[in-house]
Amino acid sequence: MAAKFNLEKELARLEGMKLYENKYSELTYICGIDEAGRGPLAGPVVAAACILPKDATILFLNDSKKLSEKRRENLFDEIKAKAFSYGIGIVSEKDIDELNILQATYKAMRIAVSQLSVTPDILLNDAVRIPELDLRQVPIVKGDAKSVSIAAASVLAKVTRDRMMLEYDEQYPGYGFARHKGYGTAEHINAIKTIGPCEIHRRTFIKNFVSD
Repeated sequence: MAAKFNLEKELARLEGMKLYENKYSELTYICGIDEAGRGPLAGPVVAAACILPKDATILFLNDSKKLSEKRRENLFDEIKAKAFSYGIGIVSEKDIDELNILQATYKAMRIAVSQLSVTPDILLNDAVRIPELDLRQVPIVKGDAKSVSIAAASVLAKVTRDRMMLEYDEQYPGYGFARHKGYGTAEHINAIKTIGPCEIHRRTFIKNFVSD
């Protein structure tokens, strides 16, 4: 039998995820930043920036990797509806090959911030400091467990990228993108070796799996 939902317990858990929002509560626009897709062999890297109203309550919000696909999809719509502002940055696999994945990730994050309707007072980043941004930044290790803003950004980035990979699965059948979202599973690596790479593969990531 499913465990009975305990609202008080869930609200207490969420309050525990507002560690950094509470720390900087004197600021008006607190923006969380996170990314999805640094590790895959194919597809873009996606970053999201999210400013939540201080009184926003989004039940079940968590690090996107800890949520089921169905829960992420539901939260994605709720976050977009409740956010004061959000932005999503997408950097292609070709840019990843040209820039390297770290610089491509920073680029995606800058794009996401540029799409916000207001200038953030502070950026709460999941473990990184973004260059070329003249804004106050706080890198937080495992930030998506310590900041609801970062957790919200992680869901926006993850769902956006996953939806793109589902579309790519239809465009480029045979690789299993819908299942592994471009990550280096045995199925994916075998497909690259068997039928070769497609347009969205990161050439710098798959060089060990393809012959010259």
